[in-house]
Amino acid sequence: MPAQKILLYPHPVLKKFCNPVPAIDEEIRRLTEDLVDTMREGPGSVGVAAPQIGATLRLCVVDVSASRLGRENNHGLLVMINPEIVHREGATIGREGCMSVPDYTGDVERATAVTVRFLDGEGTPREVEASGFEAIAIQHEMDHLDGILFLDRIVSLKTGLFRRKSYR
Repeated sequence: MPAQKILLYPHPVLKKFCNPVPAIDEEIRRLTEDLVDTMREGPGSVGVAAPQIGATLRLCVVDVSASRLGRENNHGLLVMINPEIVHREGATIGREGCMSVPDYTGDVERATAVTVRFLDGEGTPREVEASGFEAIAIQHEMDHLDGILFLDRIVSLKTGLFRRKSYR
């Protein structure tokens, strides 16, 4: 499937709480393919959530394996349907960006490790323990499912928001 257009802030869909995926059918499989293709074509992208392409469903994809920050510690491509974080630990502040907010980055506090439960693309229940950059990416994408952008989590609006010089 082709990469989809990313909705840009302040598009109202980006602030909506998403509905659970009721069943994994052909429509959800196509949406999943669209998300993966969109992530792979996005500049530096390590994840995309359904609302970023206009679908208000609890579905996101994450793959940090090609990123220098996640290359050594990852689970490969994660298709997460109806994900929930069941455990968090640690805390770190790091710079985040988002395809839906292409002109800015910001310092955001996140857990350093998470355990997340979800259905994979085949509908199989999974539980993954993620740490480091992968844990941060999972939290970022899951925030989209609750209508939360990294802008909502910036540690200091005075000192923690930065205009991006270029977006590649």
